[in-house]
Amino acid sequence: MVEGREGRGIGAEPVAAIAAAIACVAVVGIGLSLSIPLLSIEMERRGASSTLIGLNTAIAGIASICTVPFVPRLAARIGVAPLLCLALAVGALSLGTFPLLPGIALWFPLRFVFSATLGALFVLSEYWINAAAPPERRGLVMGIYATVLAAGFAVGPMLLALVGTEGLPPYLTGAALMLAGGLPIVLARGLSPSIESGSGRGIVGYLRLAPGALLAALAYGAVETGIFAILPLYGLRIGYDAQGAAGLVSLIALGNVLFQIPFGWLADRLDRRAVLLGASLGGAAGSALIPLASGSPLAFGLLLLVWGGLAGTLYTVGLATLGDRVAASDLAGANAAFVVLYNVGLMLGPPIIGGGLDLVPPQGFALALLGLFLAFALCLAMTERSGSRP
Repeated sequence: MVEGREGRGIGAEPVAAIAAAIACVAVVGIGLSLSIPLLSIEMERRGASSTLIGLNTAIAGIASICTVPFVPRLAARIGVAPLLCLALAVGALSLGTFPLLPGIALWFPLRFVFSATLGALFVLSEYWINAAAPPERRGLVMGIYATVLAAGFAVGPMLLALVGTEGLPPYLTGAALMLAGGLPIVLARGLSPSIESGSGRGIVGYLRLAPGALLAALAYGAVETGIFAILPLYGLRIGYDAQGAAGLVSLIALGNVLFQIPFGWLADRLDRRAVLLGASLGGAAGSALIPLASGSPLAFGLLLLVWGGLAGTLYTVGLATLGDRVAASDLAGANAAFVVLYNVGLMLGPPIIGGGLDLVPPQGFALALLGLFLAFALCLAMTERSGSRP
């Protein structure tokens, strides 16, 4: 038994359940981070334009927004563990089918199916972890989850470098990893939570119930995707070469890995609203410091490391806060709303931040991010003042 705050602990069964869900999503994270650049490279090899590649990639967000709200209802009928295994199997089959299709047109519906399975995987895994985690240890558990997932995303591109980007091997590797993610689920199938009949709230209803937690997902989706998409362009504008500009993103990812467990631990000991507000204000301060630090590679690198960790905290603590605010009967639906709003942010962030870079080059990048962090902090403060507990 793992001791919790106030003498309470985590029993063996919850630990095993949490470990199974985290192991599943970590393996899927490796396969996903391998597949995203792989599909883009293959489309370019087949002569697709950058615009077409971008449109195909955007299908991921559209698929999640369209299908994720229905996942809890389906899981309530067939069970969490069986639906996770089904999603893994369909996802693996979809990934293995991409190189077999003769043209790119069919990649759009196939990408929709593939992305829908990923949305279901993340909703159900995060629901499982949130449901199994004791309230007094939920922040730490979510920090461990986010750290393992971030590490999995870092492994995928390295694995792709080993197996190459041509022929069937990289696709089969990704598919095999997704199927391997089902093994811990099968072993722990008796520990998976059941989904209770919820209140039938829509996304707006969950926003009213837990505004801070869900807006954290929206803000993180916008900031994370915008940083990963636009930071290399900002690096080029301020004088980095292509390799150095791409390397800036790895510092953000490293900060994300290093900060999640400490901030999750902190969120178990402080008011989680205060941790969210502190992270958003810290992200705003980091954005404001970018123009000053960008002239020194060392200062800029350290700033990106800390800034990336603070940004990632929004997702981790937001998930933990969601588990606090929502009853067990509504948790699966709330997790689905969380993933939907993350994907909305994913679609909004790059054009907002890229537009800032174009309108006020090059520091419009930092100004746009400053605006996003401050907007979230303001929303959080307003819900606090109105008496809502995010």
